[in-house]
Amino acid sequence: MERIRDMALLITNAKLFDRQTYADILIEDGKITEVKTQGDGSLVLTEGEESGLPAAESQHKRTVPLCSLDAEGLTVAPGLFDMHTHLREPGYEYKEDITTGAAAAAAGGVTTVCCMPNTSPVADNAETIRYIIEKAQYARVDVLPYGAITIGQAGRELTDFESLLRAGAVALSDDGNPIQNAAIARAAMQKAKELGLVLISHCEDAELVGNYALNEGKLSRKMGLPGRPAIAEELMAVRDVMLAAETGAKLHIAHVSTAGTVEIIRRAKEAGVAVTAETCPHYFSLTEDEIERLGTHARVNPPLRTAADVAAIIEGLKDGTIDAIATDHAPHAPHEKALPLMEAPSGMIGLETSLAAALTYLYHTGKFSLAEIMALMSATPARILGLEAGAIKPGAFADIVIFDPDEKWVVDSAEFRSKARNTPYAGKELRGKVKCTLYRGSIVNMGNED
Repeated sequence: MERIRDMALLITNAKLFDRQTYADILIEDGKITEVKTQGDGSLVLTEGEESGLPAAESQHKRTVPLCSLDAEGLTVAPGLFDMHTHLREPGYEYKEDITTGAAAAAAGGVTTVCCMPNTSPVADNAETIRYIIEKAQYARVDVLPYGAITIGQAGRELTDFESLLRAGAVALSDDGNPIQNAAIARAAMQKAKELGLVLISHCEDAELVGNYALNEGKLSRKMGLPGRPAIAEELMAVRDVMLAAETGAKLHIAHVSTAGTVEIIRRAKEAGVAVTAETCPHYFSLTEDEIERLGTHARVNPPLRTAADVAAIIEGLKDGTIDAIATDHAPHAPHEKALPLMEAPSGMIGLETSLAAALTYLYHTGKFSLAEIMALMSATPARILGLEAGAIKPGAFADIVIFDPDEKWVVDSAEFRSKARNTPYAGKELRGKVKCTLYRGSIVNMGNED
């Protein structure tokens, strides 16, 4: 990993993602200081008066060394902001840890990751939140922790929201252990409303889904297995939307997977409810049929659904019903995914393939522009959490991904930076390749180099 210290960095010949025009981008002290587009002239280089090395001249001569990065033929965009990941530390470092998860993020052009609290111990207290933040100081990207809504994610007693907020939690969620008790969920929303916190909901009715491995439908019947019905997600979505409407809380619905949930959110937004939502690449690119091809690598909660659900997810992204794309990066060890389908843990990794999947299934199909995809994967998820990201402009942090939107490549999980290999895209050809990732102006990923 290359880090640029006490230097200015000039990215030249950069094709901007939103304007499709070329620009030179000057970065100093971790922030973008100038963007000169075609027609404005290039940034002028001159000799540094003190260093004797090339330096950038914008409003005045510089005296620090200048490093130049030629992005000719490539697209430059804000680093991705992934608002739903599992980095597993503390407690499950054999699956993933903050360092490897951050390296995987950088390889995929992701410069901010928000990590869920289902660690061991659960991130339901200030001490664990501070531990994650401390470990993240040495990561290649920005790592923002979520705190748990209930103690131990058990759904019975609320955590100390104020303490978690002071410690650095940016939102709260019980994620994989969704709150089943409506009274507890209502109390959580009332408290979150007081503090202005976002609550992130994994919408599934536990009694309806059990520990089932796949969608309830034609495939589950063919295999003779119980399934997770779409109604299990939709019932909880209705409940949480109604509670958000009643309490005024900011509700974010995670990993939307069904057409019914899309319609529930659409109607709630039309009614003025403060609800936002995300989906994941696997829900707009894959169907339940992948279970027959991939087995446990296609097992995820909520499960892969039908082609009709995939179409509804894409339409929900297009019309703004679904606000963001996140990965739900959920690493597991190979021996765990080698278990029989009904025994293996659910989850897929996605940090290193999310941009390529979005480009392949949304951009190259003509459904979305590059600007629309980057908004879904950077600026909007940050805004949902009250944070700033997603712009190439003076004053913004130099969190940047440089990629070739057209390059085709076959996914080889053996090359991943993640400890895990449980990707549903292994062996698939994707179109769109990350070439370089900058975090705060430092190069944290360059092609396939470590």
